[in-house]
Amino acid sequence: MSLSQQAIQVSLQPGFQTLTLNRPGKRNALDDGMYVALTAALNAGEADPQVRAHVLLGQAGVFSAGNDLAAFAAADWTPGVTQPVIAFLRCVVGLQKPLLAGVDGLCVGIGTTLLLHCDYIVASGRSVLRAPFVDLGLVPEAASSLLAPRLMGQARAFELLCLGGHFDAARAQQCGLVNEVIEAEQVTQRICAVAVALAAKPPAALLLSRRLLRGDPAELLLRIDTEAQLFARQLQSDEARAAFARFLNKRPAQP
Repeated sequence: MSLSQQAIQVSLQPGFQTLTLNRPGKRNALDDGMYVALTAALNAGEADPQVRAHVLLGQAGVFSAGNDLAAFAAADWTPGVTQPVIAFLRCVVGLQKPLLAGVDGLCVGIGTTLLLHCDYIVASGRSVLRAPFVDLGLVPEAASSLLAPRLMGQARAFELLCLGGHFDAARAQQCGLVNEVIEAEQVTQRICAVAVALAAKPPAALLLSRRLLRGDPAELLLRIDTEAQLFARQLQSDEARAAFARFLNKRPAQP
């Protein structure tokens, strides 16, 4: 088993699959291999008639610290090169089956923006959501610049994506980012129960209803590509290089 496969644990349950981020030494920071593994697992689940829903999970106290910044900065962002993260996001936008998430604790960057694509989210009371893209000299990604204002309103989306504000679980629920806030030890059980309930519904009616709710994905795909172009440009900027250096130099060594 590759390191990327170990960092993404896939488990088939009756009616759904769970995809668990398992890179605790890096606080579940996502690298290229993990994006490739996630994309493969989602595509496999979409093709499996026994899988009626996808469930994303993290570790106790950490959903995801976002992108692995060291790997991200070293990636080839040459125009025309499709990054694994972009392929993953396009896969997420194209999903037909419900995407659910159980969040406990730290949820940063793409860990937060990914939630905008989920259909049902259960979070623990100790969860904190952040999207500090501007602090890193970058711009929002995952079509969050389109989805967040629609979901939260312009003012709160600006607070999340530009100010880099901390949204605790209660605030996230108030803003419509999270469906339920419960005790940490109940998160996995509860989100899996939601998946079981969805799996028991007439599958064609469920998929058609979800498609109606989510609308045409073309606009999201276009925004993902637009954000990616600006993101790649900013990665080469002096302000981003300086911000990355400050972050990587002050970050404590990982065990």
